[in-house]
Amino acid sequence: MYVIGLEGTAHTAGVGIVSSEGDVLANVKSVYTTEVGGFRPRDAAAHHAREFPGLIRQALEVSGLSPGDLGLVAFSQGPGMGPCLRTTAVAARTIALALRIPIVGVNHCVAHLEIGRLRTGAEDPVMLYVSGGNTQVIAYAAGRYRVFGETLDIGIGNMLDKLAREMGLGFPGGPRIMEMARRGERLLDLPYSVKGMDVAFSGILTAAKAHLRRGARPEDVAFSVQEYAFAMVVEAAERAMAHLGKEEILLAGGVALNERLQEMARIMAEERGASYHCPEPEFLPDNGAMIAWTGYLMYSSGVRMRIEDTVVRQNFRTDEVEVTWR
Repeated sequence: MYVIGLEGTAHTAGVGIVSSEGDVLANVKSVYTTEVGGFRPRDAAAHHAREFPGLIRQALEVSGLSPGDLGLVAFSQGPGMGPCLRTTAVAARTIALALRIPIVGVNHCVAHLEIGRLRTGAEDPVMLYVSGGNTQVIAYAAGRYRVFGETLDIGIGNMLDKLAREMGLGFPGGPRIMEMARRGERLLDLPYSVKGMDVAFSGILTAAKAHLRRGARPEDVAFSVQEYAFAMVVEAAERAMAHLGKEEILLAGGVALNERLQEMARIMAEERGASYHCPEPEFLPDNGAMIAWTGYLMYSSGVRMRIEDTVVRQNFRTDEVEVTWR
């Protein structure tokens, strides 16, 4: 079976095609960006509506398949931004109805974990999922992917984007903060907010803005924010590994592209005698292949949906999904 997957929870419109054997035949995307200011959901949704037709054609060309070869369409049902999710769902429903093939709505967070397992060979990891809207420590237990720790306020990527906007940078801000942090020389004092298994980032953002107002070098602010925030999430992930007795750490999400975060997670794993897993860069941020692969896993384990079951869910929790394929 060949599955086409549409991702569109936030800034990325992605289309992937995978085979039932786990071969990624196509994985193309277009990312909504701004030169100044932050994320505007309606503008992002308009971007997706413009880009999806061309991306679908491109994915088919790259894969060497024709529309008639497709046996299933999967799409990101949530969580995410309402306008973006609805645009993606409409595109997926159109494919399903036009080709008369089944449709499956996929939990975006679970998809990050499953593509990570596929690409790295990790069997039963604790996943540190760090992105713009999500910051969670996730692992499999008793038939579901459970959230063992998460942000209590904003996602780590959202925090980095807000900091970048304060510095006059565009969206997304994470990559620009990473570049700036490489030139940082001084570790500034910031709140370290780990609360049990959970973390909080709004205090770090407020303190970082205060440092900027007092004349601190932006490079030092970026460096310090990374050091504090990344140490917090790695600590939460390590605590989950100890609690669950798991010996694998898997990184996921766009923020996981950050080389300093990867270094911290790798060092933690080595010191614990655990294994560190991180998929190729194209599979860390939002992408269509992860939706396609998770859709196949769901469908092959008996999950079926009618068109009326494909209503988007902005607050679709990771631990609401019954993991029927494990």
